[in-house]
Amino acid sequence: MTVLLTGGTGQTGLALARLLHAANHSLLIASRRGVAPEPYKAVKFEWADHSTFENPFKADTHIDRAYLVPPSDANPYEHMKPFIDVAVSKGVKRFVYVTASQAEKDSPIYGKVQQYLVDIGVGYTILRPTWFIENFGAFYLHSIREHNEFTSVTGKGRIPLVGVEDIAKAAFDALVAQKSPNTDYIHIGPELWSYDEAADLLTEVLGRKITHRQITNEEQIAQFKFGMSEEHAIMLNGGEQLIAAGLEEALLGHSKAIVGKAKLRDYVQANKRVWIKA
Repeated sequence: MTVLLTGGTGQTGLALARLLHAANHSLLIASRRGVAPEPYKAVKFEWADHSTFENPFKADTHIDRAYLVPPSDANPYEHMKPFIDVAVSKGVKRFVYVTASQAEKDSPIYGKVQQYLVDIGVGYTILRPTWFIENFGAFYLHSIREHNEFTSVTGKGRIPLVGVEDIAKAAFDALVAQKSPNTDYIHIGPELWSYDEAADLLTEVLGRKITHRQITNEEQIAQFKFGMSEEHAIMLNGGEQLIAAGLEEALLGHSKAIVGKAKLRDYVQANKRVWIKA
């Protein structure tokens, strides 16, 4: 058995790689540059370049499970369906697909891939995490460290922020279980946080004032477009609007929710050095 990790150098991918490696499971990381941290083996793979889809199976003929992190665009099915077909033809029998907490099976962005996995009869698990605790040390890192603020359109909305390690553990369990779960799970953390409350926590731990500044949808999309496509910027902005509307808060107690252990305070205290200016 070998597990292929697409998005293998991302936050959840590397956390999953560590779990698989510690349990002595063979794994192969797929990344755009074809490199990965030691001790992992990597292969060049890019969703937008279909000529790379067979690379993993040339590098390892024993791949039978795959962890799917979708491309950052509004139509992941366009790229993922052809890859899934290649993977199945090479012997992959089980997939773990990471989407988003609000992505139901009829989601116009993620739903077609989920339905395709069901239709072709392979083993599958759909992981639907809410927003990551670790975003404060990645997505918001520069603005917090350099400008003592971060921005959003979330208003007073609260989120059951989830830890990357908890998502990775769920993926690990689904990949190595004797029988594929063949269902979807929502992954949340044990506590609700508004971004104003998160800013207060950062202020307390870092010992300097950190502010959460509310901006308009138009301002946020313009900001996001500096580092991503307009489609992806609009998609992320839409997700934050759902936070403001209370949809993420409503996940606490959802029948499909799996509650992780990671807490925001523990993460901030353990990593406070990353927000200190050099």
